[in-house]
Amino acid sequence: MNTFLSYCENDTLDFAKKFASKLSVGDIIILSGDLGSGKTKFTQGFLEYFGIYNEISSPTFTIVNEYNTPKMPIYHFDIYRLSSPNEFYEIGGTDYFDDGICIIEWGEIIEKIIPADYIKITFNRDFSNNDLRTLNVEAYGERLQNIVKNIFDGRACD
Repeated sequence: MNTFLSYCENDTLDFAKKFASKLSVGDIIILSGDLGSGKTKFTQGFLEYFGIYNEISSPTFTIVNEYNTPKMPIYHFDIYRLSSPNEFYEIGGTDYFDDGICIIEWGEIIEKIIPADYIKITFNRDFSNNDLRTLNVEAYGERLQNIVKNIFDGRACD
C-alpha cells in the first residue's frame, strides 16, 4: 500500500490528474472513505485532466454520471445507496467496466464483483486539521501496481 498526504484541495486535484494521465479504458478506481473525505474532489481533478470543468457532483440519486471525453468515456458512480452487489448487477453497472474508465465512490460495496485488476483509494480526514487528507492507495494487477509506483511524487498548494 502507498500513502499520499494531501495538505490542500490542490494536492488532491493534482494527484487525481496524475492518475488520469496514466489510466486507460477498462481501468477501475474504487474510492472509499467517509463523507467529506475528498472522494468527489479527487473525481473533479480526474475529470479536469480530460478538460471537463463543469461542477462535478456525486451521482448519489442517479447512481452514475457519464462524461464523454475526446479520449474515452468516464463513468462516475456513487453507489452509497446500494445495499448489495446484486443491485449493481441489476442496474447494469458491470456493463460499464470495459467501455471506459470507472470511478466508483463507495465501491467497497461491490469490491467482490469487479475485475481482479483495479485501484482502491481510501480517504481519511484529519479532524484536527480540516485540510489534511490521507489517501491510502492499493493497486491490484501488475500494470496498475507499476502505474501507482510512478505516481507518487511532489505536490503544490496555492
